Amino acid sequence: MPVPDGPWSDLINLHERDLIAAGAAPKTITAYRRDLTQFSRRTSEAQPDPLKVGHRDVRRYAAFLSGSGCAPATVARKLAAIRSFYGFLLRTGRITQNPADLVSAPKAATRLPRVLTTVQMAEILDSAPATTPLEVRDRAMIELAYSCGLRSEEVILLSLDSLDFESEQLSVVGKGSRHRRLPVGEPAQRAVEEYLARARPALSTDPAETALFISRNGRRLSPSDFSRRLSARVRDAAAASGISPHALRHSFATHLLEGGADLRTIQELLGHSSISTTQVYTHLDSARLRDAYAGSHPRA
Repeated sequence: MPVPDGPWSDLINLHERDLIAAGAAPKTITAYRRDLTQFSRRTSEAQPDPLKVGHRDVRRYAAFLSGSGCAPATVARKLAAIRSFYGFLLRTGRITQNPADLVSAPKAATRLPRVLTTVQMAEILDSAPATTPLEVRDRAMIELAYSCGLRSEEVILLSLDSLDFESEQLSVVGKGSRHRRLPVGEPAQRAVEEYLARARPALSTDPAETALFISRNGRRLSPSDFSRRLSARVRDAAAASGISPHALRHSFATHLLEGGADLRTIQELLGHSSISTTQVYTHLDSARLRDAYAGSHPRA
């Protein structure tokens, strides 16, 4: 579905280049372009000039999305793309007010992320076999993802020089190309050392490949590869079903909070740009405390 020709197309292309220059994640750039294309095609019928779009146009579009059955989270995401677009136009002096700032996103139901218990994590990490090269690799990936709270994309982007064994730190490139250095636990370090000694040489087919974790064909893994291998590991360990790689990250943060880490530290370790993103874990911990209270207090 192409963007309407003329000013809409020109300005959306400029906004995309601005996002790229700012280091926005490729998925974000793709999603914003798709959302802005839909908005422009719907809005250009009544308003062919994007610079003359007002808050009523944006509000009508939001109402159209809701009336079409879009979930509140979807409407909020599309409004975020529109707000980013007009924020760019405001910043570059093309308009004097962001029309999307006057339109509130619908409230989405709070959905807490799936979290594994420490017992479930132990089952996943300790009970499954680690004899073949692929099994050794899988264990190292999962240990490292949980030890450092990594996104699946961050795991597969790791290189051979990402882990400094002497300083016990991992260099990670996160969203927006932001770099951070993370402490690595001893079990994860041992798992990676074993992988590098026993498994990676058996999988490697190209000496020039710098990816830390590689496939059976010696190539860098994809996020879907990691997700599939984690699912197999969980199934084999019989710990829990429906676990995604992000559940390891959620579990990492929740277990840190339960252990006494403060929210700012967890924010830094996760690489969140805003503390509000990290605050979801306080809800998780509160829910755990309520459950413990209800199950143990005599007059709960």
